[in-house]
Amino acid sequence: MARDRHQLTTVVVGDEPDSWATAGFTVHDDRVRIGSTTIVCDPRVGHGIAAVGIDGLIDSVDGLPIGLVGAPVTLVAEHHNRVTGFDHLVAMSPSIDRTADALIDAGLQRRRTRRFEMGGETRRQDFFWLGDVILELVGVDGAEGTGDATFWGLALECDDLDLAARRLGEALGTVKDAVQPGRRIATVRTKELGISVPIALMSPHHPR
Repeated sequence: MARDRHQLTTVVVGDEPDSWATAGFTVHDDRVRIGSTTIVCDPRVGHGIAAVGIDGLIDSVDGLPIGLVGAPVTLVAEHHNRVTGFDHLVAMSPSIDRTADALIDAGLQRRRTRRFEMGGETRRQDFFWLGDVILELVGVDGAEGTGDATFWGLALECDDLDLAARRLGEALGTVKDAVQPGRRIATVRTKELGISVPIALMSPHHPR
């Protein structure tokens, strides 16, 4: 499929590898393999998501730090927190129309759009394929703010959320129903663990 041309391969985060290990991830040489994507832990790059590698894209898009991010292949490993896949990567934009247009111009395929009300404003989510991962772009519908779009957080698929909650204890928030029908979600308490990227764990998609 066309979406496979733009697989999310790498996410570079400004965290100590030990912090991710404490959250139940298996870390090899400062890297965490989740599905087709490798998380690279490098505290030298600052906080948050510093860069991502996407097949077929070599330049930033509306300020999103996309480029040629090299990382040695990391073997797939079982994670103590039961994470088995990469569900979606979240980005925020002060002008979602501008950023969405830039992503489409770069060759990404928009899957769908969702609008909802929050705080007296109409919020919008645009979803794009990154191979087997979804890029979720979030912003205020119709806003024309200045400034760059930024990568914000990760949602990861967990094959046993109840077991993950028992294993992680206080490091994982309350398991609750997700927006997507039939799925559940819980937030990793990343600040307490020294992780600078928001992370949510989600139960698997139901088979269609």
